Amino acid sequence: MKQHKDDRKILWHTLAFMAFSTVWGFGNVINGFSEYGGLKAIVSWILIFAIYFVPYALMVGELGSTFKHAGGGVSSWIHETIGPRMAYYAGWTYWVVHMPYISQKPNSTVIAASWALFQDKRASGMNTTVMQLICLVIFLFAMYLSSKGMSVLKRLSTLAGSAMFIMSMLFIVMMVAAPALTTGAFVPIEWSVRTFMPTFDMSFFMGLSILVFAVGGCEKISPYVNKMKDPARDFSKGMVALALMVAVTAILGTIALGMMFDSNHIPGDLMTNGAYYAFQKLGEYYHMGNFFVVVYALTNLIGQFSVMVLSVDAPLRMLLDSADSRFIPSRMFEKNEHGTYVNGHRLVLLIVCVLIVVPAFGIKNVDVLVRWLVKVNSVCMPLRYLWVFVAYIALKKAGDKFQAEYRFLKGRIPGILVGTWCFVFTAFACITGIYSEDPFQLVLNIITPFVLVGLGFILPWMAEREKKA
Repeated sequence: MKQHKDDRKILWHTLAFMAFSTVWGFGNVINGFSEYGGLKAIVSWILIFAIYFVPYALMVGELGSTFKHAGGGVSSWIHETIGPRMAYYAGWTYWVVHMPYISQKPNSTVIAASWALFQDKRASGMNTTVMQLICLVIFLFAMYLSSKGMSVLKRLSTLAGSAMFIMSMLFIVMMVAAPALTTGAFVPIEWSVRTFMPTFDMSFFMGLSILVFAVGGCEKISPYVNKMKDPARDFSKGMVALALMVAVTAILGTIALGMMFDSNHIPGDLMTNGAYYAFQKLGEYYHMGNFFVVVYALTNLIGQFSVMVLSVDAPLRMLLDSADSRFIPSRMFEKNEHGTYVNGHRLVLLIVCVLIVVPAFGIKNVDVLVRWLVKVNSVCMPLRYLWVFVAYIALKKAGDKFQAEYRFLKGRIPGILVGTWCFVFTAFACITGIYSEDPFQLVLNIITPFVLVGLGFILPWMAEREKKA
């Protein structure tokens, strides 16, 4: 019986593949190529993997292993190591940073639909006011579906996500092999240090948030640490394998894009249309017309919309399902007949509608709007990673109080130092990512994270007043 039970345990290479599909996406390669001067992104990726991603992933493993019965979430780690109030703020941060993420999804849905229907970049020429009004309608429809608890979308999201993942891998393989298999016209690559070495100037550091955002999200796999056959030995293997897989994918994906786009003349709309350009050119090389771009656009359309619907509900449930009623007023826990948190959904509706409507007043170009959405997400989303490092520092300060099946660093001081390094690096990336030469975007970049996080102080105040009444 024990042997049979062990057979069902997760092996290190299985965990690596699970984490890979969770953490990485083709859009990360596009954004890195656009932000870091084409092929110069390769060295940037290698640096971020070595100095940030690997220790981050291994810290998550130790936290997940230590608090295996605490739900596996960041807020539960904070609850155990620091206390309930800080756990609430961690949970709030994890939830509220999804608001810019949700506001980006309608744009991605419209662009994907445009490419699926017309196979061209006409969405880039849309009036931003019209674009955001369409996005608002799409979001309101997504809110309606989310309130009904449509489980079918979970299956659609998984299917579309898997299809996009497979197509992204297929693109890299087919593109790297294209010079040997096709007669297409490729951009020549000069294999020299100058081609790949970035300039470590202010623009390099102001783009770090995009790299940090790209490699984040490892905490999602923490519940699986204790389901491994031998966590103490195999988790680090799985994470090193994950880092290598992501690194290889990032490097080969960047080289593949470098064969299509001149690194010295990167299209200004690459963040908007880059993935579609790539699949369109791939179809040209292999004489398959727009087959690849249509399939990718359709899967992306389904995937983006499904993720939007799920992102409205899932993070909210993570916040409220195990929330401490001392910090959240009772009306936030009201549910409808479908088990949906009614007032929680109303709060999502209010915040996201503001994030969709306001940018249209000052951003008059769709490509600029998409770029801003990517940027504001890269500033806001990594804020949740800060709590991972806070939890790890607190864990190390606690010494032998907690027992873990897997330990990244056994020493107290080294653990605190590495945790502090990752915290400071993340905070630095978020702060530098705020800068924009455009005054309107700069104001939005400053206001958005501060207001979103700041709203978290209101609910405990309301809860306290409710109890006194």
